[in-house]
Amino acid sequence: MKPVWVVDDDRSIRWVFEKALTREGIPFKTFSAAQEALDELRAGAPQVLVSDIRMPGSSGLELLEQVKQRYPDLPVIIMTAYSDLDSAVASFQSGAFEYLPKPFDVEQAVALIRRALDESLRGEEQVETVASSPEILGQAPSMQEVFRAVGRLSQSNATVLITGESGTGKELVARALHRHGPRSAKPFIAISTAAMPRDLLESELFGHERGAFTGAQALRRGRFEQAEGGTLFLDEIGDMSAELQTRLLRVLSDGTYYRVGGHQPLHASVRIIAATHQDLEVRVREGLFREDLFHRLNVIRLRLPPLRERREDIPLLVRHFLAKSARELGTEPKRLSDEVIAYLCAQDFPGNVRQMENICHWLTVMAPTQVIEVGDLPPELRESSAPAVDSDWLAALGKEVERMLAQGQSNLMDALGTRFERALIEKALAHTGGRRIEAASLLGIGRNTITRKIAELGIEDEDSPSG
Repeated sequence: MKPVWVVDDDRSIRWVFEKALTREGIPFKTFSAAQEALDELRAGAPQVLVSDIRMPGSSGLELLEQVKQRYPDLPVIIMTAYSDLDSAVASFQSGAFEYLPKPFDVEQAVALIRRALDESLRGEEQVETVASSPEILGQAPSMQEVFRAVGRLSQSNATVLITGESGTGKELVARALHRHGPRSAKPFIAISTAAMPRDLLESELFGHERGAFTGAQALRRGRFEQAEGGTLFLDEIGDMSAELQTRLLRVLSDGTYYRVGGHQPLHASVRIIAATHQDLEVRVREGLFREDLFHRLNVIRLRLPPLRERREDIPLLVRHFLAKSARELGTEPKRLSDEVIAYLCAQDFPGNVRQMENICHWLTVMAPTQVIEVGDLPPELRESSAPAVDSDWLAALGKEVERMLAQGQSNLMDALGTRFERALIEKALAHTGGRRIEAASLLGIGRNTITRKIAELGIEDEDSPSG
């Protein structure tokens, strides 16, 4: 087996890989610059290439492109500390095997290298493309999964069902799928099925002939015709009436439809991307949504996480939306104090990213100073305070304190504090699959702190990745 090459200008990153790969018995060679690796490439290719994306001189993307020109089957893993969709897009479009955001869990990185080694040794080519939108940002693991899914879907014409709460960015993802997909040269047409009455929606979707109904004085092309060869995005598909569900199923089944009042069948060559904030399985069980249509739409499902599940992305989104609002209004971007960032990260944001964008626009217009404090936030946001705490566990805690006091126990702070910390860390580790860096980020503590706490509390697991 040929060695794994690691290219990174950061000596500490190279050192981490050297130790990890030595421990795993995987041969390797490290480089501090892309040009060094390109020079070495003249003598032959590695088994797998791992490269940082941003380095002095030639970038990781330039290295990736040149390597792929010479060795298209070589798996290349791109690392970056800039965890946005643009970086993932550029990596996958240039043929990256996988995209590894920093900071990474060492065991996760080694497992990824082993997967790439298996792929390389089998001699299989894996070239992937990722869709891009500068407005889809996220460092949270759940958003990284969305980026990867978008990348793998973007070369396909498969029907996609996007689920997620209102304001999570379902249409942005649909547009990204279209823009970097095989139908990008054709139209992207969006329509909300919940935004208009049934009769009007039928005409909007399928068009109508002149004289089909009162007021139809001219032929109208429907959204299916307008999207011919491209993508039709059906938002809030769960609210579609039963009759229209039947007509839509017919189009998806045999690819033909009729304008309202028409007798000439029309052929539809359209990629369908549907979205809903509702649980379609529940609506199927309740008889409100056709099961056969659900299965037609549910070819590939992509779930967008609500903002409360990706709180670590809030500072990133706030900076983005404040800068965007400032550009639109021709002003200097406003800044948030650390207290405001902490306050916002504690909110649930039921309107998700859309609500966050509206708040940032309000602050750009209404906040009196350049540096925003908690008192400058919209009144409704200040009044909401932090998310309401479930009273059940507080009541249970109070009873436990009473019980311990009744038994004459002392050092309650230490005893209960230890149990509290153990519960937090164990649950966070379970949520992240044992990945300590992610668990520490969710808890708001540092990696060294969580490592020390794990040892102090005796919750070390032999199988748990140390990160």
